[in-house]
Amino acid sequence: MARKTAHDDPLAPVTIAVGQEDLLLDRAVQQVVVAARAADADTDVRDLTPDQLQPGTLAELTSPSLFAERKVVVVRAAQDLSADTIKDVKAYLGAPAEEITLVLLHAGGAKGKGLLDAARKAGAREIACPKMTKPADRLAFVRGEFRAVGRSATPEACQSLVEAIGSDLRELASACSQLVADIEGMIDEAVVARYYTGRAEASSFTVADRAVEGRAAEALEALRWAISTGVAPVMITSALAQGVRAIGKLASAPRGARPGDLARELGMPPWKIDRVRQQMRGWSADGVATALRAVAAADAGVKGGGDDPAYALEKAVVVIARAARSR
Repeated sequence: MARKTAHDDPLAPVTIAVGQEDLLLDRAVQQVVVAARAADADTDVRDLTPDQLQPGTLAELTSPSLFAERKVVVVRAAQDLSADTIKDVKAYLGAPAEEITLVLLHAGGAKGKGLLDAARKAGAREIACPKMTKPADRLAFVRGEFRAVGRSATPEACQSLVEAIGSDLRELASACSQLVADIEGMIDEAVVARYYTGRAEASSFTVADRAVEGRAAEALEALRWAISTGVAPVMITSALAQGVRAIGKLASAPRGARPGDLARELGMPPWKIDRVRQQMRGWSADGVATALRAVAAADAGVKGGGDDPAYALEKAVVVIARAARSR
């Protein structure tokens, strides 16, 4: 979810949205436009790319209007503005016009940093829109989507949705909206599975879960579906490695520790501790070692060390499922 500074008035003279997550950048713009049109239904919105904002254009757009109309000027990819246009924008930041909100979308980073620094120095409202590359970030995003509309979803449901949909934030947001519209009451894992069963079955984490549970046939079925629907083999080996390592971590953890304490120590959410605890029945230390070797061999196989990545994965899944019954 986009993070905002303490100065959070959408109608502040200048807003900067910083980052590369397109959905969050679009939402930052939408929030300003909605607030402006709530104040004045006739608000004029100008959405510009760097090539459309030439030297002098900003002065023209922000010059006093005969009718004193409210206006929102959105500048996308502000880091790509020409040097002369950046001078115009910096000058404007020192004396912003009334009834006009300037929204600068900036990717962050070194390019165009002078403009970003100038906007911050001028006291611009800032919204951080970082690219969500980590599963934990996307999980937090999904939880936030449900929370924002006052709905509840179980941790397992949120995790399943992330695993089923993948990394596209727009698709995750759309899935959350669909579930909220269609489902009354608590949204749980069974609901997510019912709506997104085809995609969920193709999830690399589904393959890993079935394998570490010793359910070889189901793991192989999920694996073949995943491969047929385009899931990258390296994602599957990564999920298998995570599944086996989680078993090993929990097996070596102090007995009797509370899930919350284990979660902090092992770097897992509490709900995952409970899931792994159920999965680890039947595992032995030798079984974990055997499974890790199988994952390493599969990883080498899918990265060019073998002729058939699918076969390397199938072999690993079978070995892991057998290891899950080694005790």
